[in-house]
Amino acid sequence: MKQFFKFFFASLLGSVAALFMFFFLSFIILMGMVALLDSDDVVTISSNTILELEFKSAIPERSHFDDINFSSFLSGKIGKKLGLNDIISNIKKAKDDSNITTLYLKLDDLNVGGYATLEPIRNALVDFKESGKPIIAHGNYISQPAYYLASVADTIYLTPTGGIDFQGLSAELMFFKKTLDKLEIEAQIIKVGKFKSAVEPFIVEEMSKENREQVSAFMNSINNHLLQEISEARNIDEDELINISNNMLVQSPTDAIKYRLVDKLNYEVEVIEQLKTLTGREKLKTISLKKYNKVAGASQAATSNRIAIIYAVGEIAGGKGGTSEIGKDNIVDAIRKARKNENVKGIVMRVNSPGGSALISDIIWKEVELAKAEKPFVVSYGRYAASGGYYISCGADKIISEPITLTGSIGVFAIIPNMQKFFDNKLGITFDGVKTGKYSDFITASRPLTSNERAILQKQVDRVYKTFVNYVVAGRGMTFDEVHKIGQGRIWSGLQALEIGLVDEIGGLEYAVESVKELAEIEDYKIVEYPEIKEPFEEILETLLEDISSKIFSPEIDNIFEHYSKALKMVKSREVQARLPFEIEIN
Repeated sequence: MKQFFKFFFASLLGSVAALFMFFFLSFIILMGMVALLDSDDVVTISSNTILELEFKSAIPERSHFDDINFSSFLSGKIGKKLGLNDIISNIKKAKDDSNITTLYLKLDDLNVGGYATLEPIRNALVDFKESGKPIIAHGNYISQPAYYLASVADTIYLTPTGGIDFQGLSAELMFFKKTLDKLEIEAQIIKVGKFKSAVEPFIVEEMSKENREQVSAFMNSINNHLLQEISEARNIDEDELINISNNMLVQSPTDAIKYRLVDKLNYEVEVIEQLKTLTGREKLKTISLKKYNKVAGASQAATSNRIAIIYAVGEIAGGKGGTSEIGKDNIVDAIRKARKNENVKGIVMRVNSPGGSALISDIIWKEVELAKAEKPFVVSYGRYAASGGYYISCGADKIISEPITLTGSIGVFAIIPNMQKFFDNKLGITFDGVKTGKYSDFITASRPLTSNERAILQKQVDRVYKTFVNYVVAGRGMTFDEVHKIGQGRIWSGLQALEIGLVDEIGGLEYAVESVKELAEIEDYKIVEYPEIKEPFEEILETLLEDISSKIFSPEIDNIFEHYSKALKMVKSREVQARLPFEIEIN
């Protein structure tokens, strides 16, 4: 027996040592990979180079290192992910770069994360065309978002046996009512406004009349904008495009030629030969956007003036936040740093958020008010600026929105699950206890709300809503009744929001920066970004030390579980919420 334990513990010690060495060596390899991928070495290019643009994954608002997880480690895909900020700046750089003669759009599997992200990229391409340099686009299969981007190209090629989508937009919402019924869980809802449809997935099986009304209006606003832009770019009458879309007339590549949506049917290998002729090269010289990011651009003017861009991205929650979550710490600290920095002459807050915690939204709103009192403060909207996203920005000197931004949703709600029957009938669990006061166990999921408790919650929700509306009244120069009429949780597109006074102008981030420049009355400036992006080594160390289980060993979660987890987070929250009515994907 003594020998058994001797060998057992020796084997155990060896296994632990081996495991430690594995992670140590993995860490060293990881560091080396990051150092290699994050090299700041300047890249040089020769004349007659083609810049390739290909977008196959969702684009963040600004460049940062990908999250470190097990799959990225094994695949070697660890490095800096280009954000919208650097994509736009590189297209602008290419416009003035004499070595870049052509821009080549590769349209297959395009996925940028929504039309609102696509819009500023497309606008940058429109600006690029002013250089006189051609834009060539090719796809084996061209999706509707890909076609919207490609419509600015001088020539659009489609594979002869490929396909193209052009049949209008659709949005599908997910409802959990039947699931909750099967589990015998009641979603107890306290809300303000007939349009606050964030709660609908938990209490109904289909869209309400009010929800259908707002989503239809929102979708039609976006669709009309897309068709207008395509009409102008392709010189096709808008009514003709509506007819093509509504009747799905383009069902084959030859149809796409017939209705002038594309120019030529060619395989990519044939397009490559034409690009060689265009650039006068026997061997095509191309550079990816990621590599072109390391090509030196024009030097900035020497000035101490700074314009701060604060990236408020993701759901609004407590804690420190991160690159994809607005926390109390990261955004509040960012606004304070920009306010206290004497070289910062003005601030742009880039908001891309569906909202979240009403309390944290209010704390951020206060910081915006303090900063606005000292410096020009302009807000730029990305894909979302809804509910809490609108709350934190409604007091700005100016709000500039993308036409396709989903904004508004001025409303609040609370969801309290009653799981008494679920615990009793499904799990056989019952609860009993003692309390020192009438409301000592307020709030609990083990029993339904009493009428008094429901009344208390309704007062809290009403109070937060009234505060929200009053902030909009003060920030937008409207009356309470005017805001309430367009509030009540209703969503609007950026174009609709302009018509009803929720935003001031339509434009992108660069336009917002120029607006701050004018308000600050400065000529030259440099950009400083907040919150600061962590160095890769710091990011990796934090990942390994603080969140190994969730960052390295957690499995990839597909789309349906992403919706489920967000819904679960809403139900579990004890806070009053000011967030987007639902998760909406436009197809």
